[in-house]
Amino acid sequence: MRIALAAWLLMAANVQPAFAQNPSSSSPDALSWLQKIASAPRRHNYVGTFVYSSNGDIETSRIIHLVDEEGEHEKSEVLDGAPREIIRNNDEMRCYLPESKTIVTEKRWLRKVFPALLPQPLSNPNNLDDNYIIRKGGQERVSDYMCQVIDLEPRDENRYGQKLWVDQDTGLILKAAVMDKGRVVEQFVFTQLKIGGHIDKALLKSKYAPQAAEWRTTNLVSSTMGSGKLGWQVKDAPPGFKKIIEMKRNLSGKSTPVSHIALSDGLAAVSVFIEPISKHTSPPEGLYHGRGAINIYTRTVSDNIVTTVGEVPPATVLQIGNSVASDKAN
Repeated sequence: MRIALAAWLLMAANVQPAFAQNPSSSSPDALSWLQKIASAPRRHNYVGTFVYSSNGDIETSRIIHLVDEEGEHEKSEVLDGAPREIIRNNDEMRCYLPESKTIVTEKRWLRKVFPALLPQPLSNPNNLDDNYIIRKGGQERVSDYMCQVIDLEPRDENRYGQKLWVDQDTGLILKAAVMDKGRVVEQFVFTQLKIGGHIDKALLKSKYAPQAAEWRTTNLVSSTMGSGKLGWQVKDAPPGFKKIIEMKRNLSGKSTPVSHIALSDGLAAVSVFIEPISKHTSPPEGLYHGRGAINIYTRTVSDNIVTTVGEVPPATVLQIGNSVASDKAN
């Protein structure tokens, strides 16, 4: 992590005595940082370029974020590979895909986008303490800002750890790493950043808007459901993961709405999608693949395709996916 061994030893020497006495306890000071971290992306203007890296893959993005009396406004664009631009006004999102001449609109439900990686509102930071040991580390400089390091160590093997480099003044995450037993699974880091100051709202307009009038538009409409109304359940979720929402969603390329159950441990989220097998679809037989921290598992249950997706270890995705069952099977 670009830090000398001497610095690691210094950080260890500066750990508060409570950790030495009880290494399984979270730091109250670190817990108090979480609320500041969760709210920071919704309170500050910022413009920057950040890099995502995982397994040798690198992707660079530019982001402009403005907060005014109407709420949040954001423009982000991927600078590598196929062009992609996302315009967000509060929870309403428009994704421009110029290569396919497509606009995809949807409501932001569970998606976490760097640097907004903690759920908001974070009503009770102590809930995260049930699943993670949260500690303050040292101070490091990222993109010319002095940052406080916050470690979230998983209490079991059902979830990944997180390491956050947080701007000391604003609480904005400037660097984040998903950790698996000391190994970096994926990482985001700002390479250039300006926090605060005036942002011209014209900069938030899509550069594709003038030519997109004739593009195809796909509206990914979602409707929430009462608990148990979908007729599906996750019977054996790992400890700490609780169902937070059920909904019907129209997904791109799907002719009928897809059932969606979301679970979370307060930080990591896992989504279960259920769709009937069509006559043109070959039923999958336990397919698994992953990219970075995202793991995906697909299987067939009662003439339905069940796809489980989450930023959690493969075993957790498999356990959740294998425990999905139809109420009709009971």
